Amino acid sequence: MRILTLIFILLSLVACNFGVPLGQRAGASGSMEKSKRGNPSSYVVLGKRYYVMDSASGFKQRGVASWYGPDFHGKSTSSGESYNMHAMTAAHKTLPIPVMVRVKNLDNGKTAVVKVNDRGPFAKGRIIDLSYAAAKKLGVVGPGTANVEITALDASGQASRAPAARAVPLEASEVDNSQLYIQLGSFGSKANARKLRDELTYKNEKPVVIRTVKTDKGSLFRVQLGPLLDVAEATSVQLRLKRKGYRNAQIVVN
Repeated sequence: MRILTLIFILLSLVACNFGVPLGQRAGASGSMEKSKRGNPSSYVVLGKRYYVMDSASGFKQRGVASWYGPDFHGKSTSSGESYNMHAMTAAHKTLPIPVMVRVKNLDNGKTAVVKVNDRGPFAKGRIIDLSYAAAKKLGVVGPGTANVEITALDASGQASRAPAARAVPLEASEVDNSQLYIQLGSFGSKANARKLRDELTYKNEKPVVIRTVKTDKGSLFRVQLGPLLDVAEATSVQLRLKRKGYRNAQIVVN
C-alpha cells in the first residue's frame, strides 16, 4: 500500500511538471515555448506591417502603456487563450508570444510582471496594452495611460541578456524620425533586383522595395525590407534573415 501511494505521488509530480503548466514550460534557451498561434514572421493591421521578433533576449523599451478590460473579457487573444481581465497579462505588437516582461510605471515607480499573450495596442504612440489587473496594480486604470519601461525576463525571472550574436549596429538616437530598413542586396541590373525581391516575397518576407540610386557609374537597384519599427525590431529581422541564408542583410536608414 505504501509503495502504491509513493508511485501515485511521483506520477502526480510528473503530470504537474513540478508546478509549471505544460504550455509554459521553459525551452532549451530558457525562454517560454512559442505559441503555435500569434507568431507569424509579420502581419498587417490598419495598413501597417509589423514584424514579430524571433527572440525577446535583451529586450527593453520605453513608451506609453494603456489597458483593455471588460469589452474584451472572454474573447480569444492572439495566442488562442481567452482574455481574462483579472489575470496579469498584456498585449504587445512585436514581442514573441508568450513572454514574461516586467513593466515599470515611470510616473509612480510601481512595477508588475505580466505575460504577453496578445497583439496590440495599435493606437499611435502606445507600446503595450495591460490587462485590467495589471493596470490596476500599476496605477494605470484611473489615468488610462502611463509612461512605462518594459524589460523582457528569462525563465528565472531575471532581465534576459542579449545573446552574443545580437549586436545593435545603430544607437536609437541615430534613427529618431528616420525609417529603418534591412538591405539585402545592391545590383547594377534591375532584373537581378526584381529576382531577389520576388524570392523574398515568395518566402513571406515583405514588404520588399527596390530603391533606385543614381551614382557616377550608373544606377544601382537596392533591395530593402521595411520600414521597421525600431532598432530592436530591425536587429531581430536582420538575424532571422541571416539564419535563412541572407548573410549580406544589413540595417540601413533611409
